[in-house]
Amino acid sequence: MSLLPRACPPRALLAGGAGAALLVGLGTGAAVGAPVAPAAVTPPAPAGTGTQVEWLDRGLVAVPTDDGTYLSWRLLGTEVTGATPERMTGADFHVYRDGTLVATVTDSTTWRDTSGAAGATYRVVPVVDGRETGPTGTVQPWSQGYLDVPLQKPADGRTPAGTIHPEGEAYTYAANDVAPADVDGDGEIELVVKWDPSNAKDVSQKGYTGNVYVDTYELDGTLLNRIDLGVNIRAGAHYTQFLVEDFDGDGRAEIMLKTAPGTTTTRYTDGRAGEARDITLLPEDVAAGVTGDDDYRLSAAGYRDHLADVLEGWSAREEVTSGQWPATVEEALGTAPRYAYPLSRTDAEALADYVIDVYAPSRSARNDLRTFEGFVLDGPEYLSVLDAATGDELQTVRYEPGRTDDGLLWGDYAMARIEPGNRVDRFLAGVAYLDGQHPSAVFARGYYTRSTMVAYDWDGEALSTRFTVDSGWTPMTNPFDDGPHGRDGTDPEFGSITTQGFHSLSAADVDGDGRHEIVYGSATIDDDGSLLYSSTDTMPEGSATPGEEARLGHGDAMHVTDIDPDRPGLEVFTVHEGGAYAPFGWALRDAATGATLAGAYSGRDTGRGMIGDVDPTTRGLEIWAGMPDGSNGSGLLSATGQPLGTPALGTNQSIRWAGDGTTQIVEGAGDVTPSITDRTRGTLLVAGGTRTNNGTKGNPSLVADVLGDAREELVVRTVDSSALRVFTSTEDTDRKVVTLLHDPQYRAETARQQTAYNQPAYPGWYLASDTDFTQVPLPAVAGPSVAGIAADLAALRADGQVRGPLASLARGHVDAAQRFLDRGRDAQAVRELERLLSRLDAPPARSTLTDRAGTVLRTQAEAVIRSLT
Repeated sequence: MSLLPRACPPRALLAGGAGAALLVGLGTGAAVGAPVAPAAVTPPAPAGTGTQVEWLDRGLVAVPTDDGTYLSWRLLGTEVTGATPERMTGADFHVYRDGTLVATVTDSTTWRDTSGAAGATYRVVPVVDGRETGPTGTVQPWSQGYLDVPLQKPADGRTPAGTIHPEGEAYTYAANDVAPADVDGDGEIELVVKWDPSNAKDVSQKGYTGNVYVDTYELDGTLLNRIDLGVNIRAGAHYTQFLVEDFDGDGRAEIMLKTAPGTTTTRYTDGRAGEARDITLLPEDVAAGVTGDDDYRLSAAGYRDHLADVLEGWSAREEVTSGQWPATVEEALGTAPRYAYPLSRTDAEALADYVIDVYAPSRSARNDLRTFEGFVLDGPEYLSVLDAATGDELQTVRYEPGRTDDGLLWGDYAMARIEPGNRVDRFLAGVAYLDGQHPSAVFARGYYTRSTMVAYDWDGEALSTRFTVDSGWTPMTNPFDDGPHGRDGTDPEFGSITTQGFHSLSAADVDGDGRHEIVYGSATIDDDGSLLYSSTDTMPEGSATPGEEARLGHGDAMHVTDIDPDRPGLEVFTVHEGGAYAPFGWALRDAATGATLAGAYSGRDTGRGMIGDVDPTTRGLEIWAGMPDGSNGSGLLSATGQPLGTPALGTNQSIRWAGDGTTQIVEGAGDVTPSITDRTRGTLLVAGGTRTNNGTKGNPSLVADVLGDAREELVVRTVDSSALRVFTSTEDTDRKVVTLLHDPQYRAETARQQTAYNQPAYPGWYLASDTDFTQVPLPAVAGPSVAGIAADLAALRADGQVRGPLASLARGHVDAAQRFLDRGRDAQAVRELERLLSRLDAPPARSTLTDRAGTVLRTQAEAVIRSLT
């Protein structure tokens, strides 16, 4: 089936093309080791090929400034026809104020009106070959220099009484991560907001948390729906990764995320909440007695009983009967034999008390399992697909892989710090164009020991598994006393990816074949699910194991793009926390092969790293690493890893804000007001009245190109979380660049920005102050068309989703519309498409029209009508 458009294409695209979606090519990309050719940009791909991304509207904004009203708008992927070294070329733009043409803009997608009044109405119209054509935009200026999107904060709550808080703990809510997407097919971006309670926890921290909520808002603050994940999804950065993307190409985004019994969705209409609807429980769970009211959170006493359950079955475990683990619990704990096996319940409880009160504290003073509570170590785990506009559940399946146990097999009890529920509940998620055209969802579990991921496709009706990656369990001789980090899993192909995963992952075409790979920290999975590489290097002198070959290992920050424009392909910059057991504190590697290009051993946890064009006098993107307090820093480095002799900048988040194409840094964490800082010019913006998220991480809710020209917006919550505050750059620029959301890597990176430790989004090409745009592949775009409607209709008929008299009548209207277009009679073509819409709204008797077929045909017909009128 062809895919769906989002809005109005240039007139020239309407008659042809067999696809409905906006399709943007990944680009060709040179092979590693090949010379860098000075050829012109890659031409657009034929209609019907390329990569599906949103069909967006003009994204026009008008912002009041001290020097007049600043206008900024999108250059769409369909409008790019070529490039000069300085900018992309294609459509020019007429700017109208109150109906009067006031400017023709050719060198950018911005304009400053020094004469406009506050109440003026602006309209921007693309101009192709001297003719006004394509999607326009009409706005009035914002009332201030930013846009506030009002939010509806969830009610405060209180946790159950426990050992840590005998009367329960009161908690409040703050807006956290945000994902942008067009959820209703109108070409406008909506914002999906995650609400975290004030008692959200890291997976290593004990205690109850409040529920997590996920809301979808229009930019005017209209709440469309709310997902309440319920008591069986713990709150914290590692638990809920939500993907918002149009996975099936019907013009409207879906939400995919982990759910559980007790998860509910609520649709809002005109500000009023509808009835909360429970997520569907799987039949086998219902048969086992599971209900939506089940509460799997463990109390401290409940954990003691749970641990006794684990120990009671010790002698029957496969790991014990095979001889891999000690035959008795006492042997595993290093104490004298005392009990007969199989253990009685009384003996298992006695051993549980020994583990909690004696053994665990002897390993580390920080082990206090007597107050271990609030974790969810049991119960069903689901993956749900929801309609992002309505919150309607589309499908729920089992989350794969399941936890199997409370972390015993994952190594949660093996280290000195005993942390049940830690490694087992490390989740990641991302979007990747694994076939080069359509977005797939990727969900991962674990990265320190057992490391897994599953890639899914959604066709509008059902999830299908594209591939599964699983390192296998990391073998341990004793699950209560071992060091499983850095040890291969049991799988012959993927065993080496253990301890290589990071707190995020990226999708990028690292090998230039037009399809995304999954950059999984220090390893990379090919587009077909095979292992492309797992990077290692030689341990240096002064390390714990000099001369040995070791994994690059786990780290907290990773960046993937064309960092060095003077070498072929993409690069990956990572920082590592392995200290004396890792070859590098920071490393720059070839994204295609995993080979290290530059790096430095630190012997310490190097927790932060960033890249960006912060020094326009130095070729390429600069890289730097360090800790939040500035210690263990690398200083500013060139794209080849050479020291530049100046201190590093902040590492919380980068933003492309300036008019000259350089990169800036978002500063501010905790109760510090966030600001945008330029290395040479200092503070460019103080985002007054707002805060960042995630403690010392200092993450904005979102940094992405969601409005206006290709520069990024800063989206932060107000101090009281009553609104999201959107800031857009008003610096003058002469750079004309396609909206970054029409670059497949950037779109995928934006979808995964909210995952765990938020990382910036990057395009799949070199974007900096000195970009030569003749070297940037043009977007390969197929716009919406009447021919695309015909192709979709044929596919839907073949699939049985459109049958009976409606099928023939619909085809008649589509064929007539095409004939009128061929004769240049746009008005008549529009009338035929309007008649098609009427047929879809009231199908004749004995006809079949599925909901999906109606959505596909309506959305595409409406898009073509908008473009013609």
